[in-house]
Amino acid sequence: MADSLVIVESPAKAKTIGKYLGSKFIVKASMGHIRDLPKSQIGVEIENEFQPKYITIRGKGNVLKELKDASKKVKKVYLAADPDREGEAIAWHLAHYLELDEKDACRVVFNEITKQAVKDAFKTPRPIDMDLVNAQQARRVLDRLVGYKISPLLWKKVKKGLSAGRVQSVAVKLIMDRENEIKAFVPEEYWSITAHLMKESASFEAKFHSVNGEKKELKSEDDVKEVLSRIGQTPFKVGEVKEKERQRNPSPPFITSSLQQEAARKLNFRASKTMQVAQQLYEGVDLGKEGTVGLITYMRTDSTRISPVAQEEAKAFIGEKYGAAYVPETPRVYTKKNSTAQDAHEAIRPTSVLREPDSVKSYLSRDQLRLYKLVWDRFVASQMSSAVLDTMTVDLNNGPVQFRAAGSKLKFPGFMKIYVEGNDDGSTEEDRLLPPLTTGETVTTSQIDPKQHFTQPPPRYTEARLVRTLEELGIGRPSTYAPTLETIQKRGYVAIEEKKFVPTELGELINQVMEEFFPEILDAEFTAHMEGNLDHVEEGDENWVHVIGDFYKSFEKRLIVAEDEMKEIEIRDEPSDEICDKCGNPMVYKMGRFGKFLACSGFPECRNTKPIVKDTGVGCPKCGKGQIVERRSKKGRLFYGCDRYPECDYVSWDKPVAKPCPDCGGMMIEKRSRGNVTWHCTACGHDESPPEADEAAE
Repeated sequence: MADSLVIVESPAKAKTIGKYLGSKFIVKASMGHIRDLPKSQIGVEIENEFQPKYITIRGKGNVLKELKDASKKVKKVYLAADPDREGEAIAWHLAHYLELDEKDACRVVFNEITKQAVKDAFKTPRPIDMDLVNAQQARRVLDRLVGYKISPLLWKKVKKGLSAGRVQSVAVKLIMDRENEIKAFVPEEYWSITAHLMKESASFEAKFHSVNGEKKELKSEDDVKEVLSRIGQTPFKVGEVKEKERQRNPSPPFITSSLQQEAARKLNFRASKTMQVAQQLYEGVDLGKEGTVGLITYMRTDSTRISPVAQEEAKAFIGEKYGAAYVPETPRVYTKKNSTAQDAHEAIRPTSVLREPDSVKSYLSRDQLRLYKLVWDRFVASQMSSAVLDTMTVDLNNGPVQFRAAGSKLKFPGFMKIYVEGNDDGSTEEDRLLPPLTTGETVTTSQIDPKQHFTQPPPRYTEARLVRTLEELGIGRPSTYAPTLETIQKRGYVAIEEKKFVPTELGELINQVMEEFFPEILDAEFTAHMEGNLDHVEEGDENWVHVIGDFYKSFEKRLIVAEDEMKEIEIRDEPSDEICDKCGNPMVYKMGRFGKFLACSGFPECRNTKPIVKDTGVGCPKCGKGQIVERRSKKGRLFYGCDRYPECDYVSWDKPVAKPCPDCGGMMIEKRSRGNVTWHCTACGHDESPPEADEAAE
C-alpha cells in the first residue's frame, strides 16, 4: 500500500514521475491552479493591506475531492509543482486546502524530469518558500489592481470588452511607437559604387571607399559622377592587404526568451506554440523500452547556468563524436545577461546529450522533434570550441579613388559544425572568398556599377523582435511573454500582417487614452523598476505589501483624475459600399481580433458578417474566370483563394505575384524562407529574386 501522495500540475507529468517513484507513491495531478481571485470582482481587500480573496476555481470540485480523499489515506503528502513562482503558489494553495503545514518539508522541486533528478529531489524536500509565494501574489495583485481598476473605466468611456494590463499596455505602446516612427520616416537618398573585378579567372567585388584617403559619402548622383570622373582607364592596383584570423564564439544555451525568438526565426513557431511544445518535452515523452522521460530541462528560466554534470557529459560526447579539437580548453561558463535574471534554474538543455535527435525521432511528433533538435543543437554548440575564420581586407586603387574588398573563409568550423544562431533578417554567414592578392599587382575591371538606394524605416516588430525588446527593457518575465502577445491580439489592439505586428485603430485609441491618464503604466522604465522590486520580494529583501502600497498611492490619484476628466469616446462604425445579402441593410466595417471585417448594420437582428477581401490583381490559375483575393482563416492566418468560391475551390497559403513567369507565362508566387523572399513559378519551377530583395541585399 502506498504511504505517500505526490501532487503535480498535469496528468502527463504525473504519469512520468509515477513510473520513477514506484508503488509506495501515489501521483496525482491538480490540473493547474486550484484557487484564484474571483473573475466577477477585484478580489483584493485594498483597505486590508491588499490581501487577496481567493476562491476555489469553478470545475475543480471533483479534482479537489479526489486529492483530499487520497491525502487522508497516506502518511505524507509531497507537493511537486513546477520549480518557479507559479509552481510555488500552486503548492501553497494545495497546502492550504489539504490543511498541511507549509513549514513542513512537503515541497519537492526538480529542474528536469529524469529518474535520477526526481529521486534526488525526494531525498531533500523543503518547506514552501513564502518569498516565492509572496512574489507571485504581489504580481497577481498588482496586475489585478491595474486591470480591474482601469478596464471598467475603458468600458464606461470607450466600449465594453476592453482591458489594460501592466505588461500588455507597454507592448502595445512599443508597437504603436514603432508604427509612428515608420510613418514619420523620411527616406534619404544614397548611392553605392561596386567594382566588378577579375584576377585571372576569379571574379570578386569591391565597394567604393574613399578619395585621396578620405572617406566620402555618396548622397546624390552628382557625387557619383564626380567619383567616376576620377577613375581612369588604367587597371586597379592592389594596395594594402590585411589578413588576420578571427574567432567566433558560440551563443549561450537557451533561456525562455531566446528559445521563443529562435523558434520563431527557424521553425516559424508562435511564442505560445513554443512554450506548449516545450512543456510536452519537459513533462515527458514515452521512448519505448526506455520508458517515459523528460527530454529537456525546465523551460521557464532566464539563467544560462549549466550544471557541472551536464557539462562533463557534453564534453565527453563532443570529444568522442567530433574529436578533441572541438572541445574547448576550459568548459564554457555563461554569465547572466542582466542583474535581474534569476539563477534558480539552469538554462534550457537536453536532459541527456546522449539522446541525439535522430535517436528519439520515431517517438516524437514533427513539432516536438524540431524543437528538441533546436534545444539539443544549441546546447551542444554552446559547449564546443570557437569557430576560426581567416579574414582578408584589400584596398584597390585607381588613381586617387580607393575601393575596398573584404572576404572570409571558414578555417575551422568549431561549434558552427552543428549550429549557428539565426537573426531577424534571415541572413546567414557565408564564405566570401577573395582570390590571392598581393600589394602592387593589378587586376582587370569588368564593370563599374553605380546604384541608387534609399534608407529604410525601422522594421515592424515580429514576435521575436518584440520578445527581445521586452527582455532588453526588463519588462515582464519568461512566463509572461507568450500570454501577453496572445492578449493584445485577442483584444483587437494589434493585428499581424506578414508575421509583423500592426496596431489597429482601436489599439491606437487605447494607447492615446492610457498615455494621457496613466503614463506610468506605459513607461518602460517605470515598469522595469517595478519588475525589479517584485524580484526583490522573491529574494526576501522587500515586503510585498509595501511594494504594492507604494505603487497604489499614485495610481489611486490617477484613477480619480481619469474618472472625472476622461471623456466618453464613441467608436462609430465606418460605413462601406457593401449591402448585406441576408437582410438588405448596409454593411459597416468593424474591428475584430484579426483586423477589420464587414458586419451588418442591422445587428443584433441580423448577425451576418463577411471578411474583407483584397484583390491581388492575379487571375485564378484553376478556373481562368475568377481573381485571386486575400482572405483570413478563422485563426487569422492569411491565405489566397478564388473569388468565385464555392464554384472554384482554388486556395494557396503563398502570395501570388502580379507578374507572369518570364519562361512559361505561368503564375508566380512568393516563397519565404528564413527571411529570404523568392519568386517561384508554380508551373515550370523558375525562381528569381524580387526587385526589392535585390535592393535589400546591397
